[in-house]
Amino acid sequence: MTGFGEKKEVEPKQKALSIIDSLPGNSLITKTGYITVGTGLLTLAISKELYVFSEDTLLVLSFAWISTIIYRAIKQPINEWADEHISRVNNILRKARDDHKNAVQERIETVGQLGDIVDVTKALFAMSKETATLEAEAFELKQNATATAEVKAVLDSWVRYEASLREREQKALSDYVIERVKQQLKDSRMQQEILNESVNEVE
Repeated sequence: MTGFGEKKEVEPKQKALSIIDSLPGNSLITKTGYITVGTGLLTLAISKELYVFSEDTLLVLSFAWISTIIYRAIKQPINEWADEHISRVNNILRKARDDHKNAVQERIETVGQLGDIVDVTKALFAMSKETATLEAEAFELKQNATATAEVKAVLDSWVRYEASLREREQKALSDYVIERVKQQLKDSRMQQEILNESVNEVE
């Protein structure tokens, strides 16, 4: 039974597999080839005294080992983040392309609907021209009616003036005749003539 403070020991086989997995390459043969070549070169360099194993070597190996572990630890999250970012950019581009396509399609449909606007404009122009002609004719008729009414008013005033003038003339003539008769009746000779005529008519 393992205690609380004790760490579980890693089997040598698993440790070896983890070391091999950390090496570059896609297959086990490639990875073991890297180990073999690296070991051979290191052995050759040490045997020929081309390289002296020292503390610096340990530091370099430790740094390389830690760098490999860090790289393996952050490789997958970085790849996932990059894939997510690429997918987001692709979605934005796809949406922009779809929006542009829809806008172009709407524009095409709008232009298609406006295809009959020429005929409609011609019809409206003809209608407005006819309306203007009718308005001009109505204005002319109104002017003629106004002029006719004014002429009629003038003629009526002349007729009334002539009627009143004739009435005054007739009244003056009547007054003159009546006055003339009255004056003749005052004449004694005229009275005698009238009396004689009346007597003759009675006889």
